[in-house]
Amino acid sequence: MGAVVMVVAVVGPTAAGKTALSLALADALDGEVINADSMQLYRGMDIGTAKLAVSEREGIKHHVLDIWDVTEPASVAGYQTLAREAVRDCSARTRVPLLVGGSGLYVRAVLEDFDFPGTDPDLRADLEAELAADGPAALHERLRERDPAAAARILPTNGRRIVRALEVIAITGRPFVAELPPPAPMYKSVQLGVDRDTADLDDRIARRVDAMWEAGLVAEVAALAGVGLRDGRTASRALGYQQVLRFLDGELTEEEARQETVRATRRFVRRQRSWFRRDPSVVWLDAARPDLVEAALALVAEAR
Repeated sequence: MGAVVMVVAVVGPTAAGKTALSLALADALDGEVINADSMQLYRGMDIGTAKLAVSEREGIKHHVLDIWDVTEPASVAGYQTLAREAVRDCSARTRVPLLVGGSGLYVRAVLEDFDFPGTDPDLRADLEAELAADGPAALHERLRERDPAAAARILPTNGRRIVRALEVIAITGRPFVAELPPPAPMYKSVQLGVDRDTADLDDRIARRVDAMWEAGLVAEVAALAGVGLRDGRTASRALGYQQVLRFLDGELTEEEARQETVRATRRFVRRQRSWFRRDPSVVWLDAARPDLVEAALALVAEAR
C-alpha cells in the first residue's frame, strides 16, 4: 500500500461555509470530499442536513454519504472504517482527501490513531430496556460500583452514555475510558477551521432553516417517518427532523417547529465551536474574507 496523501480537513460550525470552500479546494488540489457530517450518513436525510445533490457537487467525487437507513444507530467505529477506506482510495489514485464536516468526534476518528470498542446488540438491548424501565439513576449506581472513575465523569441523567459505559465494561472487562485519549496523528494533515462572526452566523442559520422549509423539509420528514424515522435512536434526534416530528405529532405548530429548529441549531453551533476551538491543530479562517480560498490554499501549501 502506498503512502497516504496528506489529508486536508475542513471543519467548523454548521452554516459557516465549509461546503463552498471544500468544493473550491477540491477543484484546486485535484481532491475528493470525504463526508464528516454524522447526519449525512443517513439515506433520505437530504434537505435537513444540507446534503449536496449530485448535480451540485461540480463533478467532484464525494465519499461516505447515504450509508445507513434511518433506523440504524450511529456508529463512530463503523464510520471510521469507511472513511479511512476512502482516504486510502483517494491516496491510491493520488487524489487529495478532503475530510469535510462539523462532527468533531468523526473528524478525530479519522485523523487520530485510536480504536473504539465494539458493540453487543443483545447486551445493548438489555441495558436500554433497563434504562427505559428503571431510569438512568439505577444504571448509574451500577456504573459507580463497577467503574467509579467513569461514573464520576458521566452525569447520572445521561442514560445513553451510562449504557455505553456499562456495555464497554462488559465487553472488554476493562474500565470505561470516559474521555478521549490524547491526540496521536494517524496521517499527515492540516485542519482548516471555518467560522464567522456570531451575528452573521446566526442570520445564516435562520436563512438556511427557512430555505430547508421551502425546499420541502416537512415532506421529507413525513416520508422518512413512514420508513421508521421515529425508531431511529440517532436520526430521529437530528436538527430539524426532531422538531418536524413533533409538529407532525401535534406537539408543536409548524411555525414553532421552524423557530425551535433555528434555536436548536444555534445552540449546537456553540457546542461545535467549543469542541473545535479546544484543538490547537485547527487553523482558523474567517469565512467572510474575500480571499478565503487563496488563504486556505496557502495554509495547505505550508503544511506540505
